Amino acid sequence: MKYHIWTEGCQMNVADSQRVGSSLEHLGYSFTDKPEEADIIVLNTCVVRQSAEDKAYGRLSSLRPLKQQNPNLIINLMGCMVGVRGAEKLKEKLPYVDVFSPPSDPGPLISHLTQGEVHSLENAETARRFLMMDDELILPAAEQDKLISAHVPIVYGCSHACAFCIIPYKRGIERSRPVGDIVGEVRSLARQGVKEITLLGQIVDRYGKDVPDGPNLAGLLRLIHEVEGIKRIRFLTSHPNYFDADLIEAIAELPRVMPHIELPIQAGDDEVLANMKRGYTQQDYRGLVAKIRTKLPDCSIATDIIVGFPGETDEQFMQTYRVLSDLKLDVAHLARYSVREGTVATRRMDDNVTDDEKMRRFRLLEELQEEVVGEINTKYLGQQVEVLFEEKVKGRWRGRTPTNKLVFVESDEDLRGQLLNVTVTWTGPWSMQATLAGVHSQKQPALISL
Repeated sequence: MKYHIWTEGCQMNVADSQRVGSSLEHLGYSFTDKPEEADIIVLNTCVVRQSAEDKAYGRLSSLRPLKQQNPNLIINLMGCMVGVRGAEKLKEKLPYVDVFSPPSDPGPLISHLTQGEVHSLENAETARRFLMMDDELILPAAEQDKLISAHVPIVYGCSHACAFCIIPYKRGIERSRPVGDIVGEVRSLARQGVKEITLLGQIVDRYGKDVPDGPNLAGLLRLIHEVEGIKRIRFLTSHPNYFDADLIEAIAELPRVMPHIELPIQAGDDEVLANMKRGYTQQDYRGLVAKIRTKLPDCSIATDIIVGFPGETDEQFMQTYRVLSDLKLDVAHLARYSVREGTVATRRMDDNVTDDEKMRRFRLLEELQEEVVGEINTKYLGQQVEVLFEEKVKGRWRGRTPTNKLVFVESDEDLRGQLLNVTVTWTGPWSMQATLAGVHSQKQPALISL
């Protein structure tokens, strides 16, 4: 018996798919990368932007002939397209789909496969194991000893409800996972060869705030830091309102917690930020970046920015441009605002910035950021940095520095999973090239398409 999983969207969806795969491995299924060979096909979907939703419908349509050829094929639609309350409407629209699963919940699929046996088990711990709410995370055989970096959800859902965001309506209210389950899962991954874990949450630095007596994110980092075999720890995505001094201190004192911080600003104008319901000003954000850089001078900082939010004037956009120019952040994930049904912005605001203007603003920030990152990365030239190597791509080994810089190295050795010092020989805005420390290369660097 075989299963195939198609995943679209954020790292949380990647982690959710991994957990579904683990549940299926518990039941004796094995992974295949060919949907036509599968007995079960899981589509884990994203609807943050219209393009992602359109892609999911396209993939669903492509599966219909497979279902017609093999009526016993089980198709499971999962993720934000289903949401926490959307299954009934989709059942009428997609009659060839057998199971509809909310985000982060393998339960409906496992219940379907076991004909409800899991939910009726007298032994609650056995049911818990099958529904993947504990630490028995089994990687597919194809990934064992090959998966170097893995994602571990620690906060499900979100209760913040930014005006532009559909996630709270699709993933439900904020729920922190029990600390024992998280640490147990990290131990399980470490036993299977994973060297780096990334803790996930829609607002990851709110971890524990819904649990009266549990640890906060800083406390959780200190616990995970002690897990044997894990060499690197990352977390995302943070919110400026909750990134406190305790968290900064934990990053500074724990060598396995990487000095790379995902800290979205979304816009640089105070009125736009208020309309977005972000809860801080651009000066608040600037002050927080200054505090982080004072305590963590070598850290890298990434941000998210939305251009063309309803009502955003050209001058308000230029405020964002100036913030990005002044702060010189290592990464800026850029997006053009898009209408998502059900959000506050869609219900109450007029999408009055044209698509052409959104694209113009997008390109201006893109060009600025390319210049900024090019300058930042130039400082690495000739320097020795430590790289965790993940896989071989187009004949070169790919890995990342502690600050999450992408590095390519040419070597005939098997570098997968190794932490090695390299000497940077070439830098660009999106990646760097290097040689293993002590090894000199006479070859000219070649650009690699990512």
